Amino acid sequence: MKTGDFVVGLDIGTTKICALLGENVGQDEINIRGVGIASSKGLRKGMVVNLESTVDSIGRAVEEAERKAGVEITKVYAGIAGGHIKGMDSRGVVVVSGNEVRKRDVDRAVDAAKAVALPMDREVIHVLPQEFIVDERAEIKNPVGMPGNRLEVQVHIVTGAVASAQNIINCVNRAGFEVEDIILQPLASARALLTEDEKDIGVILIDIGGGTTDIIVMSRGGVRHTQILALGGDHITNDLAIGLHVSTSCAEELKKSHGCALKSLVPEEGVIHMKGMRNGISRGLLCEIIEMRIEETLTLAYQEVEKTGLSPFLGGGVVLTGGTSLLPGIQQMAESIFNMPVRIGKPERGVSGLETVGTSPIYATAVGLVQCGLEQPQGGKVRFTGRNLFAKIAGRMREWFGEFF
Repeated sequence: MKTGDFVVGLDIGTTKICALLGENVGQDEINIRGVGIASSKGLRKGMVVNLESTVDSIGRAVEEAERKAGVEITKVYAGIAGGHIKGMDSRGVVVVSGNEVRKRDVDRAVDAAKAVALPMDREVIHVLPQEFIVDERAEIKNPVGMPGNRLEVQVHIVTGAVASAQNIINCVNRAGFEVEDIILQPLASARALLTEDEKDIGVILIDIGGGTTDIIVMSRGGVRHTQILALGGDHITNDLAIGLHVSTSCAEELKKSHGCALKSLVPEEGVIHMKGMRNGISRGLLCEIIEMRIEETLTLAYQEVEKTGLSPFLGGGVVLTGGTSLLPGIQQMAESIFNMPVRIGKPERGVSGLETVGTSPIYATAVGLVQCGLEQPQGGKVRFTGRNLFAKIAGRMREWFGEFF
């Protein structure tokens, strides 16, 4: 990667589509030169349900980023999420071809680990090495060059529905752009937000978007668990629209301007008056509805983490990000549910340029996509088409994610 190289991260979310153009300025620093945001009407729970609407939104977001950056965009790194994403652990074992572990032995071990039976409509997206074992020596990050006869690798495999990924690629292509790569969105968010210390001592990242809540658990430098919950900020908005008898657009505005995740933090007698509303609305009732949905979402996330058995070893606590993390009181609620320290994740580290990007959690995924794209080997930049899409992505990205996680 040379100074001056730039890539575009395309965060295709349920509520918004964000295109971010970032330039490498050296020493793990990126400069944001352009950002474009368009409302997203063609996705539900992270998956494309209306191609034409999605194509239009992608085009508007990328074109806005082009105008602001003064650069013509032809290729993007696209994020992928949705309830179809599944994660699993696997192991692979090979006999070392010689007395010393070489890169080809590592590749064979990872290939053996990812040789799992999958339905025809699913394929591997990422193969993320967690640790290597050479003979009896465990918790090895990079075994190349070590003496040994037996090499074992433990990996976390992320799989997705072929049709969902192909829909994303089709939408980007029809908008007039090429897909350099597809990257799991919580992995991109983790790249932008988590420190090396957090990933080593153990941390939970929870990205609460419009249609989904993405969870990733990291420990000892590797990904230990991934899960996508089909709950997000849109569910809060829908609850408010029904409970308060207002339109969806009004409910969204009420949530953003007056919402709070803890009813106890707002005055009980407070009344909200908005243009176009005949009667005032109790802020206490507004926040009570929000609190119930946030509590449900964070409790489900907590239960997912508990399944891993890693809770006692996650010294880095919880990092909350995504648009819903902007709600006042959500940090305190998360601390109560997880009984851990909680911080709001903003993509501040190594990001310069447009100030609003580094100071808001809504840009975390897009920033991570740019960072991931800039870290890829130049030789791996190709356009993906055909039935072997996921196999190409997994093979090329295996080493990449193994390095920075």
